[in-house]
Amino acid sequence: MTISRDYQRDWPAYFDAVREQPPRETCLRALDAFERDNRALSNPVAIDIACGEGRDTRAILARAPGWRVWAVDSSTEGLTRLRSAVRESDRPRVETVVLAMEEIPSHAARLPGRADFINASFALPFCDENGFPALWAWIRATVAPGGRFAGQFFGDRDEWAPVNPRRHHTRDQVLSLLGGFSVEHFDEVEKDGLDAMGGTKHHHVFHVVAGRPV
Repeated sequence: MTISRDYQRDWPAYFDAVREQPPRETCLRALDAFERDNRALSNPVAIDIACGEGRDTRAILARAPGWRVWAVDSSTEGLTRLRSAVRESDRPRVETVVLAMEEIPSHAARLPGRADFINASFALPFCDENGFPALWAWIRATVAPGGRFAGQFFGDRDEWAPVNPRRHHTRDQVLSLLGGFSVEHFDEVEKDGLDAMGGTKHHHVFHVVAGRPV
């Protein structure tokens, strides 16, 4: 598979390819952990970064006790698909925001200042490497005490690593990024398999759920 240096895709084709896919496991793990917590969440807030067509956003909206979700993506088509797929009864609890990931720190006023849950399923590896430090600093500052982050990092042995090494991390680098969080789930996966578009690829991915201590 040929991949551009900025990892761009035919996003409408990608949305078509994944429209029947379930929510990401890391998102569900984080939501399950909230349900196991021995504390009540009042009007919980989630931010779904690079939400695409909204499979994770819909999963968050479906969970008690009534999450309010800011669904962020640079693709207006993805957000249009999300809005059309959200149940009418859930629509008052979702805000769609057209923003690229790299723009979030400088447009933070358009998003909540604190979030109980920041979800970034397979999003951060597609962030421009020059914008990643500011985005990660914003994520760290925005997750509220008792809140969680869920997402993925691409590893240094991933097939795409030679294309843009700065978008890939070693295990130690990922753990360093998570410093200050309580790591609740950390799964390093390295395998040959298919990507979302059906191409073959050697994958090296870190799947993470991490909590901010109360």
